[in-house]
Amino acid sequence: MSQLPQVEIVIPVRNEERDLAPSVRRLAAYLRESFPFTAQVTIADNGSSDRTWAVAQGLVGELGQDMVCAVHLDQPGRGRALHAIWASSDAEVLVYMDVDLSTDLNALLPLVAPLITGHSDVAIGTRLAATSRVSRGPKREVISRCYNLLLHVTLGVGFSDAQCGFKAIRADAARELLPLVEDTSWFFDTELLVLAERAGLRIHEVPVDWTDDPDSRVDIVATALADLRGIARVGYGLASGRLKVPLASEGPSQPRTVAWQLPRFLAIGLASTVAYVILYLALRSFLPPLAANLISLLVTAVGNTAANRRLTFGIRGPADAAVHQARGLIAFFTGLALTTGALLALQAADPSPGSAAQVGVLILANLLATMSRFVLYRGWVFASAKPSSRPSQDQPGHPPTSTERSLLQSTSTRTPGSLL
Repeated sequence: MSQLPQVEIVIPVRNEERDLAPSVRRLAAYLRESFPFTAQVTIADNGSSDRTWAVAQGLVGELGQDMVCAVHLDQPGRGRALHAIWASSDAEVLVYMDVDLSTDLNALLPLVAPLITGHSDVAIGTRLAATSRVSRGPKREVISRCYNLLLHVTLGVGFSDAQCGFKAIRADAARELLPLVEDTSWFFDTELLVLAERAGLRIHEVPVDWTDDPDSRVDIVATALADLRGIARVGYGLASGRLKVPLASEGPSQPRTVAWQLPRFLAIGLASTVAYVILYLALRSFLPPLAANLISLLVTAVGNTAANRRLTFGIRGPADAAVHQARGLIAFFTGLALTTGALLALQAADPSPGSAAQVGVLILANLLATMSRFVLYRGWVFASAKPSSRPSQDQPGHPPTSTERSLLQSTSTRTPGSLL
């Protein structure tokens, strides 16, 4: 290119020979006609076994190297592809979008403009805003909302939609964060967002119009389990200090009265119970009840302790994090004893209980364990810790600056030659 692009849009693909060409042609037409910044589309073929790579090469020849380039990686993994291309990009702003273009392209300029002007560091499309228009089935809607609720409870995030395949980040911010991101698959962008927020970067949210792709190739169960592992890994890394992300500037500390703590503890407990039930039912399909109960309880215990440490008791940073987790697990043995005893009692009464009966008994046992855990958390687990200040956060959905408003109102069009 005679001029480096301001924006690089990466489309990771694997075995997408059918959808790739029409989607890239549509995106290229939009960039030429309606996008006021210089941009290049990068097709990231990661481990395709069909004709995807041949189609990608054909698009480079058809649309020109100034508009489209293609990169082939032998190993699969959306996160691996984004990491490789973003780390070597010369663009100011790096964008990722799904090949099916489920998100309306009219949201691309509002996504990118705050990053170009320097008003924000990261931008994400959100399907969960009140003004978003979303068309998808109830199953995906429930899974998405449960996943984002779990992130809020376990990692204390402030952004609303981690999974929307429509994100952008300033290149300078990406260079700082990419070395810290370990995931190479679907959890990659969630992990990047969590680290960006913990680093105090400004995250801008854009309500989007989004239409579900009925031909999605995502394995929902496998992806959900991988995401749970990712949440546990990142949560432990942040709590233990293994993940060293610089904190934002500190604000006033929060009081530690029972009246302030109890509602937060109960909300986290409710969300943990929902996560526990979902995980238990998923594991129960191939594990016996006691094993599924143990694993589900351990995973949610780590998340519950991390969430209460930060949100209920106002403790941040790595100091004593491992001690708090160890004490939290001991406190959760109460829950293990209650839920295990409840399951054994149910099996004694009915050797083949139905799922509804199992879930009902487990929910009751978890609720009974909740108050005892609060007493242990307050009187022992976090008793000797001093609450730290909450970092100031840039609120999502902030009003655009005058510069951004002028960019968003721009009606200039570009010919293919003006992108050079």
